[in-house]
Amino acid sequence: MNRKASSQALPMMNRRQWLLRNSAALAGALGVGTLANLTLGTRRAWAGDYKALVCVFLYGGNDGLNMVVPNDGTRYAQYAGVRRGLAIPQASLLPMSGINYGLHPALARLAPAWAAGDLAPVFNVGTLARPLTKSQFRALPDSSPDKPANLFSHSDQQIEWETGSTSPLTRSGWGGRASAALATVNPVISVAGSTRFGLTETVSPLVLPDTPGDVFGAYVLTPEAQQYAPFVARKDALNALYASGQDNDLAEAYATAQRNAFAVSERLGGLVAVEPGGTGAVAAIDAAFASLVGTDGEFTTGLAGQLYQIAKLIAGSATVGGNKQMFFAALDGFDTHGNQIASGSPTTGTHADLLRELGDALGAFYSAMNALGLGSDVTAFTQSDFGRTFVPNNSLGTDHAWGNTQLVIGGAVNGGASYGTFPQLVLGGSDDVGVDSWELQGRWIPTTAVSQYAATLLAWFGASEAQIDTALPGLAAFGSNRRLAFI
Repeated sequence: MNRKASSQALPMMNRRQWLLRNSAALAGALGVGTLANLTLGTRRAWAGDYKALVCVFLYGGNDGLNMVVPNDGTRYAQYAGVRRGLAIPQASLLPMSGINYGLHPALARLAPAWAAGDLAPVFNVGTLARPLTKSQFRALPDSSPDKPANLFSHSDQQIEWETGSTSPLTRSGWGGRASAALATVNPVISVAGSTRFGLTETVSPLVLPDTPGDVFGAYVLTPEAQQYAPFVARKDALNALYASGQDNDLAEAYATAQRNAFAVSERLGGLVAVEPGGTGAVAAIDAAFASLVGTDGEFTTGLAGQLYQIAKLIAGSATVGGNKQMFFAALDGFDTHGNQIASGSPTTGTHADLLRELGDALGAFYSAMNALGLGSDVTAFTQSDFGRTFVPNNSLGTDHAWGNTQLVIGGAVNGGASYGTFPQLVLGGSDDVGVDSWELQGRWIPTTAVSQYAATLLAWFGASEAQIDTALPGLAAFGSNRRLAFI
């Protein structure tokens, strides 16, 4: 995808350059296997049964123990005694009335959602093939299918979270499988690149630019570029080429993919290009995100831009098409082995900056959905590689762990309460994988599986039990404990 089109005539390209830019980039971004679906007729905006799920993946492994902190006397003392200099001061925690926990102060923009009963923490979620006690986990050989493969590895655990499985070899994502099972008009729509979450065995996610104002479409073939006669002639020639019959199935499939790619880019390009305050901008969305737009008109953070893009797509659902839409956004940088906090100031530093970016962007998105009257029809949720060790390291940071806290936000959320089971804050206890002194780090064995977390979201989204089983084949291992009650 290219930056905004220039008013100057664009340089001519040779055949190889055009093929590289357009055949690979556009078809790859749109997902060849699903392009035919994307040209189906659109529905009116916000059909009565409209729903959207928005995944925000926190790459690197978010420190959930500092994101939502127990603030009752006993457990806060346990927390502070182990976390030491990394502990968030109890007085700094944002109160979560009704439960004995507090939010990191950097998440202040989420406080209104908590007050409205639209925000919930889900504790100790992680990759699990089946429920595991500590003794069961310790007895499993590393090769056992009941033990998630390559625990504590970023790339492997990211894939397992995105696929809802315990193997990094799983090809399709749980979002992609759910989209296929529900036969949604669109595949998963990503503003954070092509990830496993939205992939099926044959369909790629629809990848859109992460920055409002970017051009979505083939080089020199966008409507903006069609003011120049040679580009008009080029587009006409390509349309004629792809409209003509091909002499073999592979060529015909490629031609069909290209035709549909051009159609999708023409349909969505204008919506993707809308910027705050620009032509086609939605006032309610602009107002919600106003504090995250700098004086230069650019978003102050990447996640704010991504969620603004998604908010536009939801507001323009009649153009995007479909009454069930799944989106993917991401924020990177959570691998806080060092300088997680600023020395002597546990409420500032790298992790606080990341949480502020998350809280500000999610808070703005939540406000935008409410302003559009869609608060109860859109649910956003977090995922992350894994949690981080309870015990800090010697570099003002934390290391890789397992079970973690996630956040769910939206008008349909049964907020004002917590879900899942918060781990016992005991090094070497029943929730800690460690036994020997060197491994007593506070790496919690999850008590809720990714598949249970995902199944809860998909049930709200409108998936039947059979469709949930198709999207999450590992869920059967949890028997009747298929879902939580957070939504």
